[in-house]
Amino acid sequence: MAPEHVTTEQDPDDLVVLLDDQGRPCGTAPRPTVHTTTTPLHLAFSCYLFSAAGQLLVTRRALSKATWPGVWTNSFCGHPRPGEDLTDAIARHARHELGLRVDDVEVLLPDFRYRATDAGGVVENEVCPVWFATTDAEPTPNPDEVAEVRWVETVDLGRAVAATPWAFSPWMVEQVRGLAEIGAPGLTRPS
Repeated sequence: MAPEHVTTEQDPDDLVVLLDDQGRPCGTAPRPTVHTTTTPLHLAFSCYLFSAAGQLLVTRRALSKATWPGVWTNSFCGHPRPGEDLTDAIARHARHELGLRVDDVEVLLPDFRYRATDAGGVVENEVCPVWFATTDAEPTPNPDEVAEVRWVETVDLGRAVAATPWAFSPWMVEQVRGLAEIGAPGLTRPS
């Protein structure tokens, strides 16, 4: 059976939640128009997906992505729509990007916030809670989103991020540090 990738690219309801400086919702904007050189603060999420064996799924962003193309990152990221529960947004993006159903969704860094500028000058400016989830299936990546996937041991990922942070998305580098600091299950501080 073919994976069910949910298409959101041309959806008129594909809006992001804009936030004020205190992280409170203050409006919406069409997602395709938000990421520019002056990106407003908005709500997002990052999810780290674990297998039953405890391995973590990392993905390499599609080369067609507008920001950080070809860079390795966490399992998947996305933006909840106005009024959408974050766990529902995570389930929607797991289907869209990886053709997967996720279970055991849990937030570990509820207040994670970052700002980063890519080589082309496009800014990421997000309040981006970090979630863990599990799956018992193999991903079937959406090629518009994901170029490659790899299951890794978390200690190996921690070492790789510490040794070559430029090879990973800037949000993942910060998140891995934050997760190690709180002793997140499944992640250890790189040695």
